[in-house]
Amino acid sequence: MKSIDTKKEYLDYVDQKSPNSPILKNCFNAFWVGGLICSIGQIIFDFCQYKGLDTTSSSTIVSIILIGIAAFLTGLNIFNKIGKFAGAGSLVPITGFANSIVSPAIEYKSEGYVMGVGGKMFTVAGPVLVFGISASVIVGIIATFFV
Repeated sequence: MKSIDTKKEYLDYVDQKSPNSPILKNCFNAFWVGGLICSIGQIIFDFCQYKGLDTTSSSTIVSIILIGIAAFLTGLNIFNKIGKFAGAGSLVPITGFANSIVSPAIEYKSEGYVMGVGGKMFTVAGPVLVFGISASVIVGIIATFFV
């Protein structure tokens, strides 16, 4: 194997060895799968409204059902296949959050329920929660004083 001397030679080598990504196909799959997930959520929301629930209760029920379905599908290893096919289309809705909590829990189950599941469950979602909650508190404080 020949040695790579420059950065340009390295980049050319990487381009030669890495496969081309079908960007248009990936975007299309992400779009329609994400849209399908959101459409299912809208159908559940409309059904709740039809049954007489208010907007807040309907939204809560939609979130709970979508999180439950995503967690169940992650446990059956189906959501990971959907994620490989749809990419961000399956991860951007709330279903991606459920997957980011359930996947590490399943992965570390062999280490026990406390140190494995309990300790590793939030390895992916933990930073998102910390920064999301922190940002919302900071924005709330700023809005209180300046708006």
